[in-house]
Amino acid sequence: MKSGAPFTEEELSGVYRAIRERRDVRSGFVPEPLPDNLLLRLLEAAHQAPSVGLMQPWHFILIRSLTIRKEIHKIFLETNQAAQAVYSDDRAELYSRLKLEAILNAPQNLCVVYDPGSQKGHHLGRSTMPETALYSVVCAVQNLWLAARAEGVGVGWVSILDPEAIKAALHVPTCLVPVAYLCLGYVESFGSQPELERVGWEHRSQLSDVLHSDYFDQPYAPGASKP
Repeated sequence: MKSGAPFTEEELSGVYRAIRERRDVRSGFVPEPLPDNLLLRLLEAAHQAPSVGLMQPWHFILIRSLTIRKEIHKIFLETNQAAQAVYSDDRAELYSRLKLEAILNAPQNLCVVYDPGSQKGHHLGRSTMPETALYSVVCAVQNLWLAARAEGVGVGWVSILDPEAIKAALHVPTCLVPVAYLCLGYVESFGSQPELERVGWEHRSQLSDVLHSDYFDQPYAPGASKP
């Protein structure tokens, strides 16, 4: 017997569409800033994320200052040089053509910061897997990302950044950890497929490649559950 209030078919379609069409957006941002009421809706969606022990170990730094974004962009350029040096030959050439950030193009950036020392939640669920606190912050990022897609807002995650340099630039206390640096804004369009797949950097695996049944060494077989 089903419980709770089920979503309508239209609501279900919207949820799965947001998941399916979410993209890591690096280009096509328009200069119009997002209105405050929309930004607060997105941040409230992030703040509603599940968290171990209900600790909610996140902080959000909204960045609209061009001066600060230029400083962050400089950090990206310096960090990206080292990241590119890892590759060689055709892969290095392809890497050089990738658009990996939109720090100056998006009208606002957002840094999501993790507080590992938070006592909120009284350490429930963290004694054996303390990393679940960090995972909670990632859940908040995903919540925001899906809500943004439903609102027609693009989000791009810039991971090629020096965390310590980011902390210095944004005056983040040394005991906190930057988890996600995001570029947000309205965009001209959303790609029909992930950008890295479109340019041939990598291809999405099939669910069947990563699905197991009961044991890791047993492939999933529909309807083959055991007592």
